[in-house]
Amino acid sequence: MKKLLCVPLLFVMGLISCNSGNSGESTATDSTAMQKDTTKSMADTSHAAMQSPAAETLPAIPANASVFFKNLKDGEKVSSPFKVEMGVTGLSVDSAGTIRPNSGHFHLIIDDGDSTATGVVIKKDSTHLHFGNAQKETMLKLTPGQHKLALQFADGIHRSYGAQLSKAITISVK
Repeated sequence: MKKLLCVPLLFVMGLISCNSGNSGESTATDSTAMQKDTTKSMADTSHAAMQSPAAETLPAIPANASVFFKNLKDGEKVSSPFKVEMGVTGLSVDSAGTIRPNSGHFHLIIDDGDSTATGVVIKKDSTHLHFGNAQKETMLKLTPGQHKLALQFADGIHRSYGAQLSKAITISVK
């Protein structure tokens, strides 16, 4: 009889211990109706809802590193949809999910400031586009009018490298 009672007890204890490490974090998937990537799918399933920038320190970046728009200039007039080409010097573009020295990936922030503070996980929504599959270009469809585009580089777990690796421009969409 004691053996029969032990089996359910062990099962319940196993369930409790498996769930005890769950901090409420969930995995999200990129899906943005505003843009369509021409190089790879935006299915970057590595972006977790990371609230604490904690586990590891943000990797150091070279002093000469910078990001830039390859095909757009500040004040340019474009017709929607339009192509956005992203570039970086001093670092390599890599997929999200793993923190690697001297690398990261792009984020495009639409109409929400010039950059994300250093070390802060870049949020994911319709105005914060993630390119965690190492994409370097995308197609955007924006409404007519002026729009601010901020290119932000981040580490493998989407923590911003701050203003040093950000470039903001304003464009006019016809």
